[in-house]
Amino acid sequence: MHRNPSRPMSPHLTVWRWGPHMLVSILHRVTGGALATLGTIALVWWLAAAATGPEAYASFTDLADDWYGVVIGIGLSWTLFQHTLSGIRHVVLDIGAGYELSTNKFWANMTIVGSLVLTALLWIYILGVR
Repeated sequence: MHRNPSRPMSPHLTVWRWGPHMLVSILHRVTGGALATLGTIALVWWLAAAATGPEAYASFTDLADDWYGVVIGIGLSWTLFQHTLSGIRHVVLDIGAGYELSTNKFWANMTIVGSLVLTALLWIYILGVR
């Protein structure tokens, strides 16, 4: 497709600078997709293993207790916390609050920090219970 050089390019290519609010918005979409696909697969696998019997459930828990199962669990719990916190941020933005640049950047950063802190606290508790 030929671009007409007399027409201006979209302003996002020349005007906007990358910021935490953009990252959080993109992460909200990515984490939503990850939760919808990977979270559903993990949930269905867990429910099927529980419904099948003790041997199937034991094989599921053996895989979940291994190091890669823990890494997947940490990743899924981070996506849940990140998606939830950024969803709350988007609800606040939808009601018309928090559009001031400093406020918007602050709460965008806090969703990232909050999701990491909540994930760490959850997994400290989970691994401490073992």
